[in-house]
Amino acid sequence: MVPDAQTPAYDPSRTWSMPGPNGVPAAGSYGEPAGGSSGFAYDAATLRELAKDWDDMADEFREDRRKANYLAAAQGPGLEYASQGNAERVRASGEALLETLAAREKHCRAMAAKFRAALGEYAAAEDAHRTEVNESKGSL
Repeated sequence: MVPDAQTPAYDPSRTWSMPGPNGVPAAGSYGEPAGGSSGFAYDAATLRELAKDWDDMADEFREDRRKANYLAAAQGPGLEYASQGNAERVRASGEALLETLAAREKHCRAMAAKFRAALGEYAAAEDAHRTEVNESKGSL
């Protein structure tokens, strides 16, 4: 694939800011941390996007597991020892692949849940601050 003007070629000596289209972060798309401080303080839109991205990745691993079932159920082409032995090895490889993919899907689901929990904490903090501001309006 030849890069066009819209898609710059990867240059390892260049400093890239990821993610974002073509390496350029956009608002609500893993942009700068909220508040301008270092660390992982994201806005609500970014937290939602991160949770969705982790769920999408988990869905891909689930689909890969569906396909890997073919390996785990492989049968030899013949009844001779070599065919059966080869099929046993393919099935063992398929089982190992299924276990790995299941662990990766589980990890992605857990990460998505963590971002949703952070989103809930974010919303609760926003509500608390809003209430505090509203209550103090008449007492200044």
